[in-house]
Amino acid sequence: MPKHYKMSESDNPHSTITYMKNNKEKKMKLEKPVNTKRKVLSKRQKDLMKVHSVHHTKEHLDMMKDLMKKGFCFEQSHEIAMKVLGK
Repeated sequence: MPKHYKMSESDNPHSTITYMKNNKEKKMKLEKPVNTKRKVLSKRQKDLMKVHSVHHTKEHLDMMKDLMKKGFCFEQSHEIAMKVLGK
């Protein structure tokens, strides 16, 4: 993720995400979301997701969509989804 997104962990309410991998619970530190929370994706985000959907699974896309609604940018949500789910 871009370096300018970094901030201290204590300032970040979304500091960790918990997920299961190989039947083990893992935690991953997250950086600060760039945007504010939203209910729907912007037109630009929807267009990017259509192009992106050719190369990735539905689970990957759903996770990215949820993260973008929480305020993460497209790049941040893709990095997180790749680490957690893969393609």
